[in-house]
Amino acid sequence: MERERSKFQRCGLLVRNLFIATLAYASVVEIVHIYQTGSISPFSKAPPKAPTIPEGSLSGGVNWRLRPETLVKDINDSYLGARPHVDTYANYTRLIQACRGSATGLEKMRNVYDCLAYLTSNEKDYFFLPDQPPSKSSVNYPSVKGALKPSRKSIGECPGPVQLYHTYWTGPSTWRVELFVKSYLYTQNLACSRLHIWLDSDSHPTAVSDMMKDPGFQRFLPLVARGDITLKAWNFPSRIPLPKGTVAQDPLYASLLNSGSLGEPNSKGEIYVEDGVVIQNDGSEWIVLTERQMTFLPVAVSDAVRFIVLHLYGGVYLDMDILLLRDLRPLILTPDHNFAERWAVHSHPGDFNTAVLSLNANSSLSSYLVCGGVRMGFNFHPRILGRMAWKDGRVEELAMFETGLFDPIWGEFNWGREGRCTVPCFKDYGVAFMGTRDIIKDEWQSYDGPQLPLKEKLTGTQTELRPRPRSNDDAENNQKLGLRRKLNRRQNQTGLQSKTTTTKGPDGTYGGRDYNILDDKYPPNNRTMENFFRGAWSYHIHNQWTKHPQPNSWFDVIERAQDGFFRGERTNPYSERWEGPEVRPYDRWLEFD
Repeated sequence: MERERSKFQRCGLLVRNLFIATLAYASVVEIVHIYQTGSISPFSKAPPKAPTIPEGSLSGGVNWRLRPETLVKDINDSYLGARPHVDTYANYTRLIQACRGSATGLEKMRNVYDCLAYLTSNEKDYFFLPDQPPSKSSVNYPSVKGALKPSRKSIGECPGPVQLYHTYWTGPSTWRVELFVKSYLYTQNLACSRLHIWLDSDSHPTAVSDMMKDPGFQRFLPLVARGDITLKAWNFPSRIPLPKGTVAQDPLYASLLNSGSLGEPNSKGEIYVEDGVVIQNDGSEWIVLTERQMTFLPVAVSDAVRFIVLHLYGGVYLDMDILLLRDLRPLILTPDHNFAERWAVHSHPGDFNTAVLSLNANSSLSSYLVCGGVRMGFNFHPRILGRMAWKDGRVEELAMFETGLFDPIWGEFNWGREGRCTVPCFKDYGVAFMGTRDIIKDEWQSYDGPQLPLKEKLTGTQTELRPRPRSNDDAENNQKLGLRRKLNRRQNQTGLQSKTTTTKGPDGTYGGRDYNILDDKYPPNNRTMENFFRGAWSYHIHNQWTKHPQPNSWFDVIERAQDGFFRGERTNPYSERWEGPEVRPYDRWLEFD
């Protein structure tokens, strides 16, 4: 009987272990799937790589040199108007209430379309000039009108405080580093901003010098010389300073301090409190870190870097997969500029996401968050720290902005929305990389603005941008839309077949005949940055580090807008021309030829 029971126990143990192994395998497969496609749907696929043509310059079935960049006749690059005044503050209360509703009801949290509409049309409601402008706070600041403008070799003068922007990276420069840096240069007030790129130097001691020699990053060396960008070596500090009074303000530390049980100073004159916190004999307070406490797992390092860097230097931290769309200065110039965003549309007041995070340097809040992360075993995950702050009654010190400000499709992707979809309407993070015809279904379902004027030679072609149907008969509209899509697919198939008969011309390319949009796998369209999540300060790409943008995808449209700006041919969204050094354009992706 004992043997039978032992046999059943072994079988049960085997079944349990097989179940655990299967579950672990399925989890790993799903994580890899989300990383590659940006979607939790098991039916989503990464964009297939087009076959490489050994000779010539075919791209999508046509000569890419003959492909029009856009169907739009006159692109409105200056869609944001004049840049906000250098002293402008943002009213956090108005921004939160307009996009969230009440703190308990969260009535507006899921309605991102209305949030973006508010951000687009109501700057006068949430921007204001303070009675005591920052530009007047120091006699050392030049006047607003007299400050030197940026030039090819000079970053210019800021008539007010200079704001710090931080990001973290490990490894060589990639297209994604280029996209992040160019979006910063394209949107921010450069005379009043400095970008610090923190490079993992614990694992790679020569990270800074390697990046300076990196072929991909060399396009930005003139901006390093001008002072726009600083490469910083990230090494976990052995000691982190705390403002005086931190120990007394913390309930746990204060109880130990008041109990008289801290003991005598050590040989260095330090009194050990708890969790690495010490008080020196001069009264200064520090966190002392040991190698055992430090973590070198990439995600954990990134979580810790943002809190420690902002505690030491202040400013705003941005993940490298953030694409900046507006000037952040009004948000981070505001006193007590402590904010992050909500984790998707989770209702808990402590569920923060810190892909965009701003903290005042060496403040009570930054000290509390850093001490909390160290206390919890060097765990700086934002939802962990957010729950800690909520439990300790300090969660309201960190403003929680809704996803519409920094990550406008997260609610659509993660939980579902209320109200209309955004413009454009994305159901998947991966579609911003895709440029094939009709790849984004119902992309313009919420667009109700005027139809953009088209170039005359291409007005007979089918376009991507369509106004939102105004007819009451939605079924009839949907039927017409379906017929147009079928026609597009037939035309596209015809074009793909004609590709096989294309011959090489005398000029050494496949340009021996006129361009035909119906033959093009990646046809030009009406996508412009004016209609890319208008109102949001940023768009969060959510990893997808190995993907490249197909021709005429949204990211390709953004690349062309930025490169046109750096060539001096186009303006940025604030009607400004590039006055800085030459910036090399994006490279073409031959995988789509």
